[in-house]
Parts: sequence; C-alpha cells; structure tokens
Amino acid sequence: MTTSFPPGFRWGVATSAFQIEGATTAGGRGPSIWDTFAARPGAVAGGDTGEPAADHYHRWRADLALLSDLGVDAYRFSVSWPRIQPDGRRAERRGLGFYRRLVEALRERQIEPFLTLYHWDLPQALEDEGGWRSRDTASRFAEYAALVHEELGDVVDHWTTLNEPYPCAVAGYGEGRHAPGAREGHGALAAAHHLLLGHGLAVRAMRAQATPQHQFGIVLNQSPAVPVSSSAADAAAAARQDTLLRRQFTDPLFGGRYAPGLTAMFDGVSDFSFRRDGDLETIGVPLDYLGVNYYYRLHVADAPHREPDPARRTAADIGVDTSRLPDVPRTGMGWPVEPEGLTEALVGLHNRYPGLPPMYVTENGCVYADRSDFADYERITFLNEHIEAARTAAAAGVDLRGYFCWSLLDNFEWAHGYRHRFGLVHVDYATQERTPRASYRWYRDFVAAQRTTVVP
Repeated sequence: MTTSFPPGFRWGVATSAFQIEGATTAGGRGPSIWDTFAARPGAVAGGDTGEPAADHYHRWRADLALLSDLGVDAYRFSVSWPRIQPDGRRAERRGLGFYRRLVEALRERQIEPFLTLYHWDLPQALEDEGGWRSRDTASRFAEYAALVHEELGDVVDHWTTLNEPYPCAVAGYGEGRHAPGAREGHGALAAAHHLLLGHGLAVRAMRAQATPQHQFGIVLNQSPAVPVSSSAADAAAAARQDTLLRRQFTDPLFGGRYAPGLTAMFDGVSDFSFRRDGDLETIGVPLDYLGVNYYYRLHVADAPHREPDPARRTAADIGVDTSRLPDVPRTGMGWPVEPEGLTEALVGLHNRYPGLPPMYVTENGCVYADRSDFADYERITFLNEHIEAARTAAAAGVDLRGYFCWSLLDNFEWAHGYRHRFGLVHVDYATQERTPRASYRWYRDFVAAQRTTVVP
C-alpha cells in the first residue's frame, strides 16, 4: 500500500497492564477486580488468570527492544491502579517506580508514551465499597490520577483517563461477563455515569498541576450499529444499540447533554438518581484528543426483552439481537471484518460533534489461528485494510493524528483467557519466549515507508 499520512502522524502499538504484566502480587500490588473475577470458577475460559500473562513486569526491557526494532514512535500502555494504590488510597512507591523506569526507557528510545490511567483493573478494595456504582469511586479515581500525574508528569505528556467505559459498565456490571461479574440495571447505568464523572474530575485535577505540553483525553470503543433489514423495528433497535454503546458516553462528553432516549429505554429499570446538578459540566471538560477503538460493526435486529419485568432487567437487555452476522470474512473470534466501519465511526463522530478534538485510532487488531511459521497473512491484510479505512476518514476531513495496533504481544484476553492471540509478537506462555510474527515485520516495514513518503 502506498498510503501517505501527514507529517507528525503517530504510529504505535498498544497494550494494557493486566493483560501483559503478570506479577500480580509483586512490588506491593493489591488485588484488582479482575484477579477476583478470574478466580471465580467458570468466569474465564480455561480457568486462566492474570498469571503469568506475558510477564512484562519482569521482561519490560526486552519488550521495549521489540518496540525499538518495530520502529514505532508511540506506545500506548496502561498503569495498574492496584499497583499504585493497593487499597485504592495508599500510594505504593514501588509501583510508581516501576512505571517511571518504563517511561524513562521509552524516552531514551525516542518513543512517545501514551499513558492510560484505567484499563479495567479497579482495586478490589474499592469494589468492596460499591465500585463504580458508587459516586465516591469517581473521587478516588481523581485522586489516583493526580498522584500518577504528579509523579510522572515530567516524562509523560499524553494522559488518557479511561479505556472503554462501555465494557466496564455494561459488560462488567450489566452482563456479568467481565469483572466484577454483576448483572444489574440501575447499578450498571450508575457505573457508566460515575466512570464519566471520574474522567471529568481526573482531568480537572491533572490540569490543575499540568504544564503546557500536557494533553488529556479519553478512549472509547466504537462499534456502529447496522440494522439487518430496512424495517422500522430494526432501525429502532439499531438506534437503541447506538445509544447504549456510543451516545451514552459521547453525548455527555462532547454534546453537552445526556443521550436522548436513554431514560426512556430504561423506564422502570433506573430512576437515574445518580445524576446531579453540575455533573454534565464536569464530564464535558474540554479535551485535547479522543481515542477510538474499533474492531467490528454490530448488525442489529429487533428482539423481545429477555426479562419482561423492567425492575429485574439488566442494562444490557434493550430488546436487540446482535447475533446475526453478515456474509463477510470473519476473524478467529468470529468478528466480521468490515474496515468501512472504522471510516464510518470516525467520520460519524466528526460530523455529529462540531468542535470534536483530534482523534487517534487507539486500538485496532484481530485474532487468527497461528501457523507453525507465524506467517499471519490474514492479520497483515486486516491491518492494511483498516489503515486504508483510517486514511479514507482523514481524507474526508477527520483530524486524525495517529494509529495504534492492538497489540504488541499476545496477552490475557479477558474472559477468553489465553486462547485468543492478538499480538504482532507471539508469546510462549510456558517459556515466555517472544517470536515476532510476519505481521510484526510487515508493520515495521510499513511504518518505515511512511517515514520516507513525501506528502503532496
């Protein structure tokens, strides 16, 4: 592909703490909700846990060497909250020291750190006090964010508050398939609100002590909802899905309002009493960038509610069926491969919210079955097509500043455990040996070519 991107466009890869670090009790780290959830029988495929993951906690120097060889100029990673505050309050200096060493080494290699403060690993101590259902957790998050920012602000310029609040709230507190494994209606909607509130409070706290070069943002997963037919019922179902997954978050963040129709969707499920005067102003604090994670579109049909009684209904039960997959190629996880959905997501955000900050594609990747020679040509095709879809969005006027492939390494893939592999680099979990796949070499060559391309 000969696609050109503007000068200064960032090329990177992304990871998250719980998925790669392992060492879940090292350095004073406390338990997270994912440690607790993974220990529950049947919660995670194969009974897998966060040990050993990719043992990045001990092998980070070798992993940074892979980054250098890859030639990327940006690395998106997350900080483990329970490694910094084991009980959600007390600072653990050993955890802060680990991330300082990591970031300083990135700087030495001229790789820009993009730090994410929360990628789903809430300290279990805070979950025991109500977790994200509780307004107090938003305040605790702001305190944690200010602590990390104060400690690392001299070496980190890009600060992301949350990664994908939708799965945290709906999959974690509504569907029960992610930590903490709850199946609630009001509680899940409260969690979604308090995640956004925590985001706003954290940005304010960090900006109060920031220097001019610091930039603040949030990362949202975007799966456009496509009705499976031209019927009004399926169109309405797609609108409900879009409200739950996307507009529940984007409207308060960038539209200055709560998503229209959200309260009607959950009539009898929640009274939304967790909303307070001034919350929208806090949530809508101006941002310097928006990260977009895209993997697939959702093809939606109208369906009956699984639970007839609204009082017992979960936040995921909105009368839609997302099981109907289109006749298109699929990844090894069964996800439809539709690169045009990335263009649709980026352009749709750009058009819906005037004044939207610059965007990055902060996650995009796929799973396919491994060959013995790690010649993952399907992944190369997937990445190639999605990068082209990102370029199409930029050509349509989207202020797009970078692309991050998910992921550098094979990792703990949440409720799927270790059976699915997203890495450009294969990890043998028994030996921790790293073996770059063909996609690693392709991405390295592609990024190098972008550095030498002259934009007309």
